[in-house]
Amino acid sequence: MSLSKLLSARRLVPALFPLAHADAASAAAARRERRQDTFVATPPVPAPSPKAVRLAEPLPTLAPSRLALHNRILALLSGPQADLPEAALLTRHALHSNCRPSSFTCAAVLAALLRARRLDDFFALHRFALQAAVPPTAATHVLYLSALAARRLPDDALHHLRLLARPGSPVPPSPTAYRVVVECLVADHGRLADAVLLKDEMLDSGVVGPDPKVYSLLMAGFVGAGDGAKAVELYQELTDKVGGKPVLDGIVYGSLMKAYFLMGMEEKAMECYKEVLGLESEVRFGAESYNEVVDALGQHGMLEDALNLFDRMLGEHDPPLRIAVDLRSFRVMVDAYCAAGRFEDAIAVFRRMGEWKLEPDVASYNNLIRHLGLNQLISEAEMLYNEMCECGVGMNEETHVLLMESCFSVDRIDDGISYFDKMDGLELKPDAIAYHRLVGDLVGFRMLDKAQEYFDQMKGKGVSPSISSYETLLKAYVAAGQLDAAAKVAKAILLDEKVVFSDEMRELLEGALRGDGREDDITKLYDDVEREKAEAEARAAEEKARAEALAKEERERRRAEAAAKDEAAAKASAAAIEAILAHKRKMENGVSPAPDANTLDGGFLNLGVVSRSIEQCRVQLLIAEEGAGGRERGADVPPAPGTGRQACGPEEFVRPGSISPAPPRWLAAASIPPGHPTRLIMQ
Repeated sequence: MSLSKLLSARRLVPALFPLAHADAASAAAARRERRQDTFVATPPVPAPSPKAVRLAEPLPTLAPSRLALHNRILALLSGPQADLPEAALLTRHALHSNCRPSSFTCAAVLAALLRARRLDDFFALHRFALQAAVPPTAATHVLYLSALAARRLPDDALHHLRLLARPGSPVPPSPTAYRVVVECLVADHGRLADAVLLKDEMLDSGVVGPDPKVYSLLMAGFVGAGDGAKAVELYQELTDKVGGKPVLDGIVYGSLMKAYFLMGMEEKAMECYKEVLGLESEVRFGAESYNEVVDALGQHGMLEDALNLFDRMLGEHDPPLRIAVDLRSFRVMVDAYCAAGRFEDAIAVFRRMGEWKLEPDVASYNNLIRHLGLNQLISEAEMLYNEMCECGVGMNEETHVLLMESCFSVDRIDDGISYFDKMDGLELKPDAIAYHRLVGDLVGFRMLDKAQEYFDQMKGKGVSPSISSYETLLKAYVAAGQLDAAAKVAKAILLDEKVVFSDEMRELLEGALRGDGREDDITKLYDDVEREKAEAEARAAEEKARAEALAKEERERRRAEAAAKDEAAAKASAAAIEAILAHKRKMENGVSPAPDANTLDGGFLNLGVVSRSIEQCRVQLLIAEEGAGGRERGADVPPAPGTGRQACGPEEFVRPGSISPAPPRWLAAASIPPGHPTRLIMQ
């Protein structure tokens, strides 16, 4: 190696030049030092705790196979190959395979099931994914809360949300979660006090700030309850929460305008409208915010202003950059036209959805059918129903109930009942509210027998009747003088643990029975109820005891089977050990076994076990005893005369495939004393 003058003039430093060492030993020492510095022993990574929180894996970190599964399931959820049942089944099967779906894959399938209103399949898949240890995400929790709201379980949704809001929760609640639960409490159940309390909990948690959407839902609830002042108060509270400045999210201004209209302050409402929608306004409006303002204008006689704003929305609509119009925009315009009595214009604006590449969904059809039915335009409503069948828009339970009530409004009772019966053929499941509407309408037509028939059908299908259905039938029977049937309904109420027999209904029934001179029937009714409740409790206790006895018997049977197996295994082991020890004692005492081919494995034969490996082990044990002597006498001893055996070397102790292996060459017949087991085997 030649160096330049510049380098040769310098002193070679070993740290800079690894080859500049005086001898090989110093070079090796330097290499060892460098190696020790390079390989640093790291402490072992501790095993994850079973109680550790598992978080969802981001999609970019998934293995190619799991990402391919994700894309395959997404293809089954949309597009020409859409098959929702197949996607749900594939996800369920993949949860216990080597290629597990991610949390986002499960969330996509759950969202599709929720959109299709397949709530039973939704809850089944959600429970299965949790049991398979798939970590839920914030979107999963929102979907679960939405499903609980759709199932009309507000208390369960509220409890689940409060569990998420606990300190230290791995997935804290998102603003959307609060919106879903508040909307469920306000719009579906009218529980404004609980919704306000939940809003305060949201602010106190510190996880979610003052959300304008939550305030908008609360304001809309108070407007619907006729309390416009409380809605304005909530708006002022939101303004204070954001620092005293105007709220820049336009979602609250529709409810605020409705509150002003409700309080008779039309000028204040229009002033607010012009201020927030002026050219210099900084308030942000989207499709949902616009819809609230259009609805406020249309429902309070400001149809021209609503039309102007709707045209402005259509002008701003530029998907995908700007979404200013959605399906609900056309629904609120239909509401505005119907409120003004312009039903032809409502149908015309409904037909314009296709111009903006929007396909009307079942909610849009139901909204227009409801308006037409309320105004007895049955032919137009049935035309829309037939159009839904032709276009493949899935009708739901609400569609048939609306058509049923529309037919009842024009005294077409049989047609209305036929629309309700069509749900069985379409595998739709009407809930207690749908049955209550039918029973109430039939009672109004004095068709008590038909109403009782559908009431019994509801109970037969596992739908729990509401207290309203019970009270409707009870009042109808009392009014018709059918006190026996009324007493039977009252008895069903008292036996149903899900409803409460109100004092009003109790006084109504008892007064009717006393007026008919049947005071004893009142006492008999309550006695029968107590007796049947006691009998039901006794039957439940008996069934519980029987189930426990069967379970105990099954446990004892399994224990007996396990004990029998253990005993048989112990006997087999003891017999084998005894056979081996007996043979060892005989060999130590020098006693020759009886001339029986089964002497050495008698214990095994007693157990019914005879195998080729036992025979081979027997020969190997005998050969091992004579091995040393045979090697001393020589390895080339000829075979015993008359045995017919071929000589073999020491490496062929056991010949594969032979039941009686040939003895080696060094084990000659001449060296084996008479009566020895080896000689017997060879013979």
